[in-house]
Amino acid sequence: MRSGFRAAERTWAAALLGRVSQHALAGLLAAFLLLSAACGSRLPEGDFRTDGPSGEETRSASPRPGGGEPVKVGIITSATSPVGGAAFTGPRDGARAYFAALDAKGGLGGRPVEVVTCDDGGSGIGNNDCVHRLLDEDKVFALVATTALDYAGAPRVSRAGVPDIGGQPIGPAYDTYPHLYGIYGSQAPREGGKPGWNGTLYGGTEVYRYFKRQEGARTAAVVFYNQAASTAYARLVTRGLKAEGYRVVPEEVDFALPNFQAVAADLHSRGADLVFDAMDTHGNARLCQAMDEAGVRVTAKVTNVQNWSDAVPEDYKDAPACRNALWATGSSRNYDDTGHPAVREFRAGMRGQPGGDTLSQWQLEGWAAAMWFTDAARSCGERLTRACVERFLTRDQPYTARGLLLPVTFTPSPEPPTTRRNCLSVARWSDDARGGDGGWTTQGGEMTHNCYKVPQLPYRP
Repeated sequence: MRSGFRAAERTWAAALLGRVSQHALAGLLAAFLLLSAACGSRLPEGDFRTDGPSGEETRSASPRPGGGEPVKVGIITSATSPVGGAAFTGPRDGARAYFAALDAKGGLGGRPVEVVTCDDGGSGIGNNDCVHRLLDEDKVFALVATTALDYAGAPRVSRAGVPDIGGQPIGPAYDTYPHLYGIYGSQAPREGGKPGWNGTLYGGTEVYRYFKRQEGARTAAVVFYNQAASTAYARLVTRGLKAEGYRVVPEEVDFALPNFQAVAADLHSRGADLVFDAMDTHGNARLCQAMDEAGVRVTAKVTNVQNWSDAVPEDYKDAPACRNALWATGSSRNYDDTGHPAVREFRAGMRGQPGGDTLSQWQLEGWAAAMWFTDAARSCGERLTRACVERFLTRDQPYTARGLLLPVTFTPSPEPPTTRRNCLSVARWSDDARGGDGGWTTQGGEMTHNCYKVPQLPYRP
């Protein structure tokens, strides 16, 4: 599920896992319909302004060290989208915190990084407007940590030759267009036509292999809404589970009036080891509560990188047993892994910055995206050009952001893969972590060694 299924996961789960209230079902449904067509010292907080209405820009930059001309970097985020304001802001906040820390240390060879953000409102029209503003009016040098619900402006970014670095693959844009470099890399040809290989992408089954090998799981439930986007993602998960030999228990619930008590009772009778889902966080929390009330105990209630955050105690406050069975998988190092120096640097850099009170894995990936741009720019010395930056991005040597990311490459393969050795990062929530404050504990050992050779399953985004 590395670059392939991760993209599908974002496409469908962007809406499914957006943190929305019980009274926001209409907004969630609107997002479903959208997605079914598309899955050191720092600057004080006052130097940033919260993104305003759709399309509004904000800027931040340190005083110019040594009088150097700023390097303009754009960040597009669906900050006000149908799935809620907190769903997509993590990468933006992580990237801005990195650039703030960088500027406090002198910037890029004496040149500060001027960050220009734009909220596209989660719509294709808003996204195109943000692309126009940042490229044509602000004339940004590059885009970093793009997190867009509908990346309609991707073709325009590609035609302009503006490198888009470390974006979140919500939809197939990062497997389609040149000059776009998603946070997880890509083997796809990316010639600007159809995504992947003639419209088909591929994803691995390493997540399911992990739980079978490491946790002895054999029966997996997949809980989903009777709604097109939710059902489509559930089918993808089911295919991967069956390819790994699981007995799969499908659990469909009504989108408007879900009966989670019935689902919990069935999970209990079927003896499910794992629970995967294609639902929003509110639905997950209600399911977990029903599981606790029914005495359902599973090896793992598996979520993804969007829910890998400090918000777990609040989101799952009424389901302590299920909460402590939450597992997350991804392609970046656990942000709670404080034994790693790059993680400690990230956590220190987030203090006092927007979003720093509630850390998340997406913030860490946004931080890594900003580091990636910075390392690419530094490789150019005083002759900073987009071509030079892209040479760094497309070099043979994989990029890891000082160990925050699994090795990332952009080496196109003329033929789609049939098998691939994929690695994954795994973490489990524990109320006992961080001295009893709760946190994510890394599982499975070092992520670069937590690898499996798995089949690559085709799907159409």
